[in-house]
Amino acid sequence: MLEAVRASTGRPSMAEDMTLRLEDHLCFALYTATHAVTRAYRPLLQDVDLTYPQYLVMLVLWQDGKTTSGAIADRLHLSANAISPLLDRLEQSGLIVRRRGGRDRRVVHIELTPEGLRLETAAREAQDALAGQMGLAPALVNRLMDDLTLLVSRMTAAPTAAAE
Repeated sequence: MLEAVRASTGRPSMAEDMTLRLEDHLCFALYTATHAVTRAYRPLLQDVDLTYPQYLVMLVLWQDGKTTSGAIADRLHLSANAISPLLDRLEQSGLIVRRRGGRDRRVVHIELTPEGLRLETAAREAQDALAGQMGLAPALVNRLMDDLTLLVSRMTAAPTAAAE
């Protein structure tokens, strides 16, 4: 196994090299990649007056249509408290409408306004611009997304399942 790590990366594995090197940590590579992508999105999303977290909420709504705040939080792997300020801003901007559930007032239904629906076209253009900026082949992007989805799945699995 150690030979495979050394052969594929050209570096000793962390088990072999007791020095904690920043460049050898997956968490740092993920952090810097995430930072670079969100930084690249910033000017594109400014044109549609959205922050990156607001854009993620809108993506859920464009994909799923009318849903609940809890469902949005689940899709984004965030707490309900974390998305409330995002929903506040989107509602103030006239992009969404929130309605309390009839039977259960704790449930908040979220729906796009006509303006929120229209914004999808501009957001798609921003996404296309970013894809061109990355300069990665679509197959590589798909592979990265598959690998990261698998990583998230494994990292969020129950501890006993991850150990097996």
